[in-house]
Amino acid sequence: MNRSSRHVAITGLGATTPLGGDVQTSWQSLLAGKSGVCHLDLSSQCGHSLPVRIAAPAAVEPATQLSAAQVSHTDRSAQLALVAAREAWNDAGYSVGGDNAVSPADVASVVGVGIGGIISQFQQNDLLLGNGPSSVSPRCIPMILPNHAAAQVGLLIGAQAAAHAPVSACASGAEAIALGLNLIRSGRARVVMAGGTDAALLPLIVAGFNRMRALSRRNDEPQRASRPFDTARDGFVLGEGAAMLILEDSEHAKRRGAQVYGYLAGAGISNDSHHIAQPSPDGAGTVRAIADALTDADLDIALLRHISAHATSTPVGDLTEAQALRTALAAATDHAAVSATKAAFGHTLGAAGAIEAVTATLALFHRTAPPTCTLEEVGPGINLDIIGAQPRDLPPGHIAALSTSLGFGGHNVALVLRSAT
Repeated sequence: MNRSSRHVAITGLGATTPLGGDVQTSWQSLLAGKSGVCHLDLSSQCGHSLPVRIAAPAAVEPATQLSAAQVSHTDRSAQLALVAAREAWNDAGYSVGGDNAVSPADVASVVGVGIGGIISQFQQNDLLLGNGPSSVSPRCIPMILPNHAAAQVGLLIGAQAAAHAPVSACASGAEAIALGLNLIRSGRARVVMAGGTDAALLPLIVAGFNRMRALSRRNDEPQRASRPFDTARDGFVLGEGAAMLILEDSEHAKRRGAQVYGYLAGAGISNDSHHIAQPSPDGAGTVRAIADALTDADLDIALLRHISAHATSTPVGDLTEAQALRTALAAATDHAAVSATKAAFGHTLGAAGAIEAVTATLALFHRTAPPTCTLEEVGPGINLDIIGAQPRDLPPGHIAALSTSLGFGGHNVALVLRSAT
């Protein structure tokens, strides 16, 4: 296969989030300023009172959207991924198990996870301790491996070119999309299902993040708890979900007459090598990832009109990211409207970068940047044009968006997207 053109078409979108069980519902709820955060007390599962009793669970149970066999054979993280993948595949004009206009040998699956099959790991361990070795499922090991979701999605769409599972904490979904871009550019695939998933609403995860002082404790006002870039932000809200994008060789998409939402124009990846959980204070790694993505996209920075920020709602993280955006983009931030959608979705870990890439794609397609629904007062030192409670119109013509994702361990990923027209 010949190498692809520089820009890769986005021809399908899929998602299941705390705002809805599909892309359309999630997008409309996001624009309406709704929040997926609710009261969720997991204390009874561990026998101890948890200090954090709020979360952002998926709005629609994945088990209601899948076959009984799919549910019994998969961890919840893979179930969410399958729901999003099926929607994206259909949205791109392909069909599961059908006669598609692409050879399976040219199709790849890339699904990132931050934590992976931890719910199955706990369930199977409980069976072992309670009922003995014979009670453990023969599917236990596949369900708890980090590549579980990527493999299941690959089976769903018949991906024979590759199946990859990037694991880079909260940057995993975005890194999967960056890898998908490179798979198409290198000629290894014509069509790539790329995205991220995570389902880790468990007492241990809540307790662990709380011990790091990473979570909001606004138990009495769940829908106002996640406050990215706000002066009153006090930590993130744990969520779950999945999102997928169909990336396609642009010539291949054109030949089959596919709808194109926009183009994935460039990606940049870096590592802070500073601290296992804290961002580098100077934001140098984030700056480098953004600069590399802009160079990779060969972008005239004047076209950058929208930024989908990582912005988890932590005091230090949001400030560091904002300063990195100012450093990397300079005057471009004066005309680039910034959305921080974790205000509505919570922090979906390995799915976050993919969900934000989907919303950035839709922002360009519909010329509407989504709101930061909980924003009341921009915090000191942020110095960005943060979109508040109402969506913001984006200008006509060729424009671009930047999506940033940062993860524990120092992972930084930046994606540049361009409008289709």
